[in-house]
Amino acid sequence: MTARPADYRPWVDDTAYLAVPEAGADERIEVGALFVGAGPAGLAGAIRLAQLLEAAPDVKERLGDVPVAVVEKGKYPGAHLVSGAVVNPVAFRTLFPGLPDSALPFRGPVPGEALYLLTGRSAVRSPIMPPTMRNHGNFVASVSEIARWLAERAEEAGVTILTETAAVKALVSDGAVRGVLTGDKGRGRDGSPQANFEPGAEIVAKATVLAEGASGHLATALGQRFGLAGRNPQVFALGVKEVWDVPRPLDRVIHTMGWPLRWGKAAAEFGGSFIYPMGAGQVSIGLVVGLDYADASLSVHDLLQQLKLHPLVRPILEGGTRTAWGAKTIPEGGFYALPSQLSVPGAVLAGDSAGFVNVPALKGIHYAMWSGILAAEAIFACLKAGGDPSAAGALSGYDQAVRRSFIWSDLHRVRNMRQAFGAGLVPGAALAGLMTLTRGAFPGGRFACESDAARPVAPSHRTYPKPDGKLTFDKLSSVYASGNRTRDTQPNHLLVETQVPEAIGTAWINMCPAGVYEWTSGEGDDRKLRINSSNCVQCGAISAKGGRLTPPEGGSGPEYSIT
Repeated sequence: MTARPADYRPWVDDTAYLAVPEAGADERIEVGALFVGAGPAGLAGAIRLAQLLEAAPDVKERLGDVPVAVVEKGKYPGAHLVSGAVVNPVAFRTLFPGLPDSALPFRGPVPGEALYLLTGRSAVRSPIMPPTMRNHGNFVASVSEIARWLAERAEEAGVTILTETAAVKALVSDGAVRGVLTGDKGRGRDGSPQANFEPGAEIVAKATVLAEGASGHLATALGQRFGLAGRNPQVFALGVKEVWDVPRPLDRVIHTMGWPLRWGKAAAEFGGSFIYPMGAGQVSIGLVVGLDYADASLSVHDLLQQLKLHPLVRPILEGGTRTAWGAKTIPEGGFYALPSQLSVPGAVLAGDSAGFVNVPALKGIHYAMWSGILAAEAIFACLKAGGDPSAAGALSGYDQAVRRSFIWSDLHRVRNMRQAFGAGLVPGAALAGLMTLTRGAFPGGRFACESDAARPVAPSHRTYPKPDGKLTFDKLSSVYASGNRTRDTQPNHLLVETQVPEAIGTAWINMCPAGVYEWTSGEGDDRKLRINSSNCVQCGAISAKGGRLTPPEGGSGPEYSIT
């Protein structure tokens, strides 16, 4: 019954996501700098570059009619974003030094915090908050709201934002990235053009910033093309989140570890929950679980429903109403999974595309924004000096800037902490404590790891509470709450093997928070997986656990607003 998802990966030719520019001058869109992804990294970078160009009109003029552009595959900026989110405001204060904190897109300062170790019936509060998790001076926010606010500031600064535009291929010629090819719209299930067909277009740029988020397909393809693999493989977690209107205000930020996850080494279940106040009448609650687990019956969505029944959690939500739901993967590999280079001729990697997430601190947003800022400054420095960003080493200043920044030092300090929990919760916590005390020096070296898909899986007898539609919910009602607007007749964007062992199919069915996969009728080897791709909320978990999320049609997927 045990099988490795990695043994059933569909064959994917990553060069299929690379293309040579072919469009003539009248057919292509020419921009100065192109940011792929309207998340915190892409938008912060676009704003910073616009600010620098405003003070250097001669450089701006050389970039043409569209000096800075952002492409976003979602319906609008923030439509595909999900995060905790407790935010360090350092990047906001750098970009907008004249604005008070009250004018920034936050729900409020962290009022207090608590960490609990859960069992099935009890909650033991930690007497101390681990230094990596302390949030004094930070703010609670919605990352979707942050993106919409940043997009408005970007447009005010003169940035062009193209929404509903999926960047499906990187344009590469003469060893350099030249921009992207956007995806077609209006194709039928079989790929044939329909009455509303719109072909994609080449967007040619002097410099391209890939800020696609976790496991972006362009970053993956360029990683293969330029040999950017880190010393460890990147690993991921899946987070499932809900936002609730509640009758009673929550007076602190809450994090939990332990139940409903299993503690032992064999289970390999690492993660925890968060419950954040979002003003007097709203809270967000989520569960994040590493995708290197061994139990094919594990469902993060259903574990979150189970968590809501715990005596610590239920009173917070009882009498309230669920108003939003979302799911997203998070890169968790840390320092040793970072790309060997962050820049290639003509392009750089920023934010989650590079893996800039501090797992012990539960932080990624300010790292993403700061990396976008540093990318903008490196591109500007090259252009101002009269350089060609597509030349070899022209953007290496970005690598150097990241290595000098707090991004690098913070991630280096916790470089082995995520991997330490491979030994189980209790030994992992003890190791993490020693690593914190020694700033990562003990026990030293590099903790190796394997990819999530390399972990063998087998189903267990895990069961979940039956949804009641009031406090606990099924997957399909949750997809509806995400605002998913994927067209039923568009081509399937999910690459998975459909005839797989029961352990693999069971793992994918349970893992997917949106109910995309199900067994067809039949038994044994005659049974295959059915893919309900229109349910997909593009969380990316399948890419980590043995399949591949490929670019969907622009504008499809969820329409998050407060996640």
